[in-house]
Amino acid sequence: MLIKFKCKSYPEVLMYQEHAKRILDMLHKDPERGVITAEEAPRAVQLIEGEVEESRKHQVTDQVAQDVLAHGEEEDKEHETIEVVSFPTRVYPLLEMLRSARDNRTDVLWGV
Repeated sequence: MLIKFKCKSYPEVLMYQEHAKRILDMLHKDPERGVITAEEAPRAVQLIEGEVEESRKHQVTDQVAQDVLAHGEEEDKEHETIEVVSFPTRVYPLLEMLRSARDNRTDVLWGV
């Protein structure tokens, strides 16, 4: 399921609910419907930026490489190479929206 984030000062951002849930849980928000007010935006940006920095310290581990190798032994070798999308990459559009909301004093809404 997709979540569509809306903000008057930024284009809409779409995210899969499973990816948005990590961010919304961090902000103590309901994934179904909610708002990050202009007053909450600075704190949200700060929390997400902290999580981005923390995730960069723990880059993709050998576990992912082991998974790829384990599945690489299959007879069907025509699969494309698996590319891992990092948390900083996934969160970037929403983080930019929150920065815009903070700077322009607008709210971010979803599920409405």
